[in-house]
Amino acid sequence: MNAIHILLQNSIDYAGLFPPAGLDMEAAVANYARYARGPDSWALGRFVLPVDRIEEFKAAARPHLSIESGHAPWQLSALVGASIEADLAAVAAFNSEPRAAPVPRVLIDSLELKASSNSAVEDSTRMLPPHLQAYIEIPIVGDPTGLVAAIARAGRRAKVRTGGITPDAFPPSSDLIRFMTACLRADVPFKATAGLHHPLRAEYNLTYASDSPRGLMFGFLNLFLAAAFLQAGLPKDRAERLLEERSLEALQIDEESVLWLGHRLTLGDLRRARRQGLVSFGSCSFTEPLEELQALALLDSRVSPA
Repeated sequence: MNAIHILLQNSIDYAGLFPPAGLDMEAAVANYARYARGPDSWALGRFVLPVDRIEEFKAAARPHLSIESGHAPWQLSALVGASIEADLAAVAAFNSEPRAAPVPRVLIDSLELKASSNSAVEDSTRMLPPHLQAYIEIPIVGDPTGLVAAIARAGRRAKVRTGGITPDAFPPSSDLIRFMTACLRADVPFKATAGLHHPLRAEYNLTYASDSPRGLMFGFLNLFLAAAFLQAGLPKDRAERLLEERSLEALQIDEESVLWLGHRLTLGDLRRARRQGLVSFGSCSFTEPLEELQALALLDSRVSPA
């Protein structure tokens, strides 16, 4: 397995229900079913699903699951809203439903929720079942060290929002590096979401509309590599420079390592970064990130167009 495959294995949490794609449930579930059966299923993570749309998901998934025997079970990440107790009850009910063989098990094994204070982190995580992993989305304006420490005490993971469909939704690079540094120091794995369709930092359209506004977006490759280099000891100012790197020529990615301006990551460094650092990223497109890697000659495998 080469460096790109290690960086991206099971890394793309499919969020097709959310902007800018904003697909209906039937289309998003059909896409996920196709990706799960396709040649690039190695990169596919969880299907991101709001708890209040579980019944809608069940109806849309039923015809696909009936032909899914022999394939890996579907794993879902459930977005928990303000009514945490009610949402957790809905998740428990979904996971306990009997499903007849040969239909594979469909399981919500990950939760995502928001908290903006230490007390909110403590109160919400106290309610979460220990057998489900949970990512707590926190604000990163200002120093997030206290919030990350609260997440660490709860034995949970962190989540950061890295963009959106307007230019002001993208945080400064320095805030993102500070968040990642706090997580790595506290041994808190984390995920990122929004505005990460493209491999490299550049200005792109922020939506798929013909009159879309444009803005400077983070690259998911920049993000994964900045996290990995930070964990390997790269100083924060250099990691921020890497997060803003726009030139593919500055990166050398091969079967054995990643090089950037004289700094090197081994395959072992990358594996450790995926276990202990940046776990996954949410994207409303599964095909776009992979197709752009192919266009950059960083990935050989093919996916069926969405």
